[in-house]
Amino acid sequence: MLKSMTGYGKGEATAEQGTFTVEIRSVNHRYGEVSVRMPRGFMALENEVKRAVSAQLKRGKIDVSVQWEEALAGESLPRIDTALARAYFTTFNHLAGELGLLGQVPLSLVIAQKGVLREGSTTLTEDDYRDQLLSAVQAAVTTMGAMRTREGEALTADLAARRAQVAEWTAQIRKRTPAVVIEYRQKLKARLEQLLEGTEMDEARLAQEVALMADRCDVTEELVRLASHFTQFDEALRLPEPVGRKLDFLMQEMNREVNTIGSKSSDAEITSLVIRIKAEMEKMREQVQNIE
Repeated sequence: MLKSMTGYGKGEATAEQGTFTVEIRSVNHRYGEVSVRMPRGFMALENEVKRAVSAQLKRGKIDVSVQWEEALAGESLPRIDTALARAYFTTFNHLAGELGLLGQVPLSLVIAQKGVLREGSTTLTEDDYRDQLLSAVQAAVTTMGAMRTREGEALTADLAARRAQVAEWTAQIRKRTPAVVIEYRQKLKARLEQLLEGTEMDEARLAQEVALMADRCDVTEELVRLASHFTQFDEALRLPEPVGRKLDFLMQEMNREVNTIGSKSSDAEITSLVIRIKAEMEKMREQVQNIE
């Protein structure tokens, strides 16, 4: 069953120490690209989050947002990094001396520096929270997977219907092709008779011209290859693994065969059918771009 590359998923995991909330959004992308935004205190787990997501979501530009809400966060006191504060104080005093400034460096200036005053959540360690975080990630991936599957079902139905329409028009081309040669022979013979004005016509020469024209306009090989691509396309729609790239390749090959048919034919009816097929296949290609 096809899966869309577009989707959204949300998952939570709550424990005594607090709650992880994970949101995942994905859009179309040629490859699989996972980016993660999470609190600084959990950055050591970023690669594990990426691996957990990539293991199940193979294609798409995937953005993962991790939020952490510590239990009783309002009652926890901030921590002061004394060593960092002392380093800032020493540096500012040295700078004041270099600039010839008088007075002591105020405490408020030191505390305002990044990293000196930290929230209690910075004491969290990756070992304590790994399982809880990955549980929230898994819940979000599962939710997104269900959404991508539902959209994939709609894409499957749409592509199957459009493929059937293209096959119907292709069958009309196959049926029309022999008649084109017959009509060409009749038109050529009528024109020669008009030009010759009663002079005996060279039937062998006429047959040769018709044969050359039939050879130039023969699209049998293209129709056979197109039918093979249709079969592979239908089979891919039923495969359980991601098939977006395979379908994209098949669409390119199908479009190439249809273009060749259009370039070989000088028949108005076939040309009209080719235009319809190309328009429908362009819609199919747009849908395929959204498939995992």
